[in-house]
Amino acid sequence: MGKKALFLLFFCVFCTGCAPDSGPVMAQKNEKIIWVELDSMRLLLYEDGRETLRFPIAAGARSSPTPVGIFRINRRFITELSGFGTRFLGLNVPYGDYGIHGTNRPSSIGGHFSHGCIRMYIQDAEKLYARVPTGTRVVIDGGPYGTFTTGLRTLSPGDRGSDVLQVQLKLIAHGFLSGWPDGVYGENTKQAVIAARKHFGLPAGHQVDWTLYNRLGMMQFE
Repeated sequence: MGKKALFLLFFCVFCTGCAPDSGPVMAQKNEKIIWVELDSMRLLLYEDGRETLRFPIAAGARSSPTPVGIFRINRRFITELSGFGTRFLGLNVPYGDYGIHGTNRPSSIGGHFSHGCIRMYIQDAEKLYARVPTGTRVVIDGGPYGTFTTGLRTLSPGDRGSDVLQVQLKLIAHGFLSGWPDGVYGENTKQAVIAARKHFGLPAGHQVDWTLYNRLGMMQFE
Protein backbone atom coordinates (compact mmCIF):
# COMPACT_ATOMS: atom_id res chain seq x y z
CA MET A 1 0.00 0.00 0.00
CA GLY A 2 1.39 3.42 -0.97
CA LYS A 3 1.88 6.29 1.42
CA LYS A 4 -1.10 8.25 0.04
CA ALA A 5 -3.32 5.28 0.74
CA LEU A 6 -1.96 4.99 4.27
CA PHE A 7 -2.55 8.68 4.87
CA LEU A 8 -6.07 8.61 3.49
CA LEU A 9 -6.98 5.47 5.47
CA PHE A 10 -6.27 7.34 8.71
CA PHE A 11 -2.72 6.16 9.35
CA CYS A 12 0.00 8.57 10.43
CA VAL A 13 2.25 10.32 7.95
CA PHE A 14 5.43 11.89 9.35
CA CYS A 15 6.88 15.05 7.88
CA THR A 16 10.70 15.13 7.75
CA GLY A 17 10.95 18.87 8.30
CA CYS A 18 9.59 21.32 10.83
CA ALA A 19 6.59 22.56 8.89
CA PRO A 20 3.70 24.10 10.85
CA ASP A 21 1.87 20.75 10.78
CA SER A 22 4.94 18.55 11.20
CA GLY A 23 4.71 15.41 13.24
CA PRO A 24 1.99 12.79 13.07
CA VAL A 25 -1.04 13.90 11.08
CA MET A 26 -4.38 12.15 10.96
CA ALA A 27 -6.74 12.41 8.01
CA GLN A 28 -10.20 13.38 9.22
CA LYS A 29 -13.51 12.17 7.84
CA ASN A 30 -14.81 14.42 5.03
CA GLU A 31 -11.49 16.28 4.97
CA LYS A 32 -10.12 17.67 1.73
CA ILE A 33 -6.40 17.14 1.23
CA ILE A 34 -4.18 18.46 -1.53
CA TRP A 35 -1.29 16.10 -2.32
CA VAL A 36 1.54 17.43 -4.47
CA GLU A 37 3.99 14.94 -5.99
CA LEU A 38 7.14 16.76 -7.08
CA ASP A 39 8.72 13.72 -8.74
CA SER A 40 5.74 13.13 -11.02
CA MET A 41 4.80 16.82 -11.33
CA ARG A 42 1.18 16.45 -10.42
CA LEU A 43 -1.31 17.71 -7.86
CA LEU A 44 -4.11 15.53 -6.54
CA LEU A 45 -7.18 16.51 -4.55
CA TYR A 46 -8.64 13.98 -2.14
CA GLU A 47 -12.12 14.45 -0.74
CA ASP A 48 -13.30 12.07 1.99
CA GLY A 49 -10.46 9.68 1.14
CA ARG A 50 -11.17 9.58 -2.59
CA GLU A 51 -9.16 11.15 -5.39
CA THR A 52 -11.45 13.60 -7.18
CA LEU A 53 -9.11 15.83 -9.18
CA ARG A 54 -5.66 15.43 -10.73
CA PHE A 55 -3.65 18.16 -12.44
CA PRO A 56 -0.18 18.61 -13.97
CA ILE A 57 2.00 21.26 -12.31
CA ALA A 58 5.29 23.11 -12.47
CA ALA A 59 7.51 23.33 -9.39
CA GLY A 60 10.51 25.22 -8.08
CA ALA A 61 13.79 25.45 -9.93
CA ARG A 62 16.86 23.80 -8.42
CA SER A 63 18.05 27.18 -7.10
CA SER A 64 14.63 27.92 -5.55
CA PRO A 65 13.03 24.55 -4.69
CA THR A 66 9.47 24.03 -3.65
CA PRO A 67 9.16 23.52 0.13
CA VAL A 68 8.50 19.95 1.21
CA GLY A 69 6.29 19.11 4.16
CA ILE A 70 2.75 19.45 5.46
CA PHE A 71 1.23 22.92 5.30
CA ARG A 72 -2.15 24.64 5.22
CA ILE A 73 -3.82 27.12 2.91
CA ASN A 74 -3.84 30.35 4.91
CA ARG A 75 -4.78 33.02 2.36
CA ARG A 76 -6.35 33.31 -1.07
CA PHE A 77 -7.14 35.88 -3.72
CA ILE A 78 -8.65 36.28 -7.16
CA THR A 79 -6.88 38.56 -9.62
CA GLU A 80 -6.81 39.60 -13.23
CA LEU A 81 -4.56 37.48 -15.42
CA SER A 82 -0.97 37.83 -14.21
CA GLY A 83 2.04 35.74 -13.27
CA PHE A 84 -0.27 34.17 -10.67
CA GLY A 85 -2.84 33.32 -13.32
CA THR A 86 -6.24 34.31 -11.92
CA ARG A 87 -6.21 32.41 -8.61
CA PHE A 88 -3.74 32.16 -5.71
CA LEU A 89 -3.79 29.86 -2.68
CA GLY A 90 -1.14 30.81 -0.13
CA LEU A 91 0.65 28.29 2.10
CA ASN A 92 1.77 28.83 5.70
CA VAL A 93 5.41 27.99 5.01
CA PRO A 94 7.43 29.58 7.84
CA TYR A 95 10.47 30.53 5.76
CA GLY A 96 8.99 32.21 2.71
CA ASP A 97 6.00 33.27 0.64
CA TYR A 98 4.80 30.24 -1.34
CA GLY A 99 1.53 29.22 -2.87
CA ILE A 100 -0.42 27.27 -5.46
CA HIS A 101 -1.52 29.39 -8.39
CA GLY A 102 -2.17 29.62 -12.09
CA THR A 103 0.39 30.93 -14.53
CA ASN A 104 0.58 33.04 -17.67
CA ARG A 105 3.43 30.76 -18.79
CA PRO A 106 1.64 27.50 -19.57
CA SER A 107 4.75 26.12 -21.29
CA SER A 108 6.38 25.87 -17.86
CA ILE A 109 3.94 23.18 -16.69
CA GLY A 110 5.74 19.89 -16.24
CA GLY A 111 9.12 21.41 -15.35
CA HIS A 112 11.12 23.04 -12.58
CA PHE A 113 10.76 26.73 -13.38
CA SER A 114 9.15 28.59 -10.48
CA HIS A 115 10.62 30.38 -7.47
CA GLY A 116 9.19 27.64 -5.26
CA CYS A 117 5.46 27.99 -5.88
CA ILE A 118 3.28 25.32 -7.46
CA ARG A 119 2.11 26.49 -10.87
CA MET A 120 -0.99 25.17 -12.62
CA TYR A 121 -2.83 25.81 -15.85
CA ILE A 122 -5.23 28.70 -15.31
CA GLN A 123 -8.39 26.64 -15.72
CA ASP A 124 -7.04 23.96 -13.36
CA ALA A 125 -6.17 26.52 -10.68
CA GLU A 126 -9.66 27.96 -10.94
CA LYS A 127 -11.22 24.50 -10.46
CA LEU A 128 -9.03 23.79 -7.44
CA TYR A 129 -9.66 27.22 -5.93
CA ALA A 130 -13.41 26.65 -6.07
CA ARG A 131 -13.16 23.30 -4.28
CA VAL A 132 -10.86 23.92 -1.32
CA PRO A 133 -11.40 26.24 1.66
CA THR A 134 -8.84 28.15 3.68
CA GLY A 135 -7.32 25.75 6.20
CA THR A 136 -7.07 22.84 3.75
CA ARG A 137 -4.00 20.72 4.39
CA VAL A 138 -1.42 20.49 1.64
CA VAL A 139 1.09 17.62 1.60
CA ILE A 140 4.09 18.32 -0.63
CA ASP A 141 6.01 15.12 -1.31
CA GLY A 142 9.62 15.56 -2.42
CA GLY A 143 9.86 12.17 -4.09
CA PRO A 144 12.99 9.98 -3.90
CA TYR A 145 15.14 12.88 -2.64
CA GLY A 146 12.72 13.67 0.17
CA THR A 147 13.30 17.11 1.61
CA PHE A 148 15.97 17.79 -1.00
CA THR A 149 13.56 17.41 -3.94
CA THR A 150 15.92 17.42 -6.97
CA GLY A 151 19.09 16.60 -5.03
CA LEU A 152 21.69 18.37 -2.96
CA ARG A 153 22.19 21.96 -4.05
CA THR A 154 25.08 24.10 -2.82
CA LEU A 155 23.71 26.46 -0.16
CA SER A 156 24.89 30.01 0.47
CA PRO A 157 23.73 32.88 2.69
CA GLY A 158 20.32 34.11 1.62
CA ASP A 159 19.05 30.71 0.50
CA ARG A 160 15.91 29.34 2.09
CA GLY A 161 13.96 26.14 1.91
CA SER A 162 13.29 22.78 3.47
CA ASP A 163 16.84 21.71 2.58
CA VAL A 164 18.26 24.65 4.55
CA LEU A 165 16.10 23.60 7.48
CA GLN A 166 17.48 20.05 7.36
CA VAL A 167 21.05 21.35 7.31
CA GLN A 168 20.26 23.54 10.32
CA LEU A 169 18.94 20.49 12.17
CA LYS A 170 22.22 18.67 11.48
CA LEU A 171 24.27 21.68 12.56
CA ILE A 172 22.28 21.81 15.80
CA ALA A 173 22.77 18.07 16.36
CA HIS A 174 26.54 18.49 15.92
CA GLY A 175 26.61 21.46 18.30
CA PHE A 176 27.53 24.13 15.75
CA LEU A 177 24.20 25.97 15.81
CA SER A 178 21.84 26.87 18.64
CA GLY A 179 18.25 27.97 18.54
CA TRP A 180 15.35 26.80 16.41
CA PRO A 181 15.76 25.98 12.69
CA ASP A 182 13.83 28.37 10.46
CA GLY A 183 14.78 27.30 6.93
CA VAL A 184 16.57 30.59 6.23
CA TYR A 185 20.33 30.72 5.69
CA GLY A 186 21.06 33.80 7.81
CA GLU A 187 24.06 35.05 9.75
CA ASN A 188 23.81 32.51 12.58
CA THR A 189 23.71 29.65 10.10
CA LYS A 190 26.63 31.17 8.23
CA GLN A 191 28.78 31.27 11.35
CA ALA A 192 27.76 27.69 12.17
CA VAL A 193 28.76 26.53 8.68
CA ILE A 194 32.11 28.29 8.95
CA ALA A 195 32.70 26.59 12.30
CA ALA A 196 31.64 23.21 10.96
CA ARG A 197 33.93 23.44 7.95
CA LYS A 198 36.84 24.34 10.21
CA HIS A 199 36.04 21.48 12.61
CA PHE A 200 35.91 18.93 9.79
CA GLY A 201 39.12 20.20 8.18
CA LEU A 202 37.40 21.48 5.05
CA PRO A 203 38.49 24.56 3.07
CA ALA A 204 37.38 27.79 4.75
CA GLY A 205 34.12 29.24 3.53
CA HIS A 206 30.42 29.54 4.19
CA GLN A 207 28.96 27.28 1.51
CA VAL A 208 27.18 24.05 2.26
CA ASP A 209 28.62 21.83 -0.47
CA TRP A 210 28.83 18.09 -1.01
CA THR A 211 31.86 17.73 1.24
CA LEU A 212 30.01 19.32 4.16
CA TYR A 213 26.83 17.35 3.45
CA ASN A 214 29.01 14.24 3.70
CA ARG A 215 30.65 15.25 6.99
CA LEU A 216 27.25 16.13 8.46
CA GLY A 217 26.01 12.64 7.56
CA MET A 218 23.51 13.74 4.94
CA MET A 219 24.71 11.96 1.83
CA GLN A 220 21.93 9.39 2.12
CA PHE A 221 19.80 12.07 0.44
CA GLU A 222 22.11 12.15 -2.58
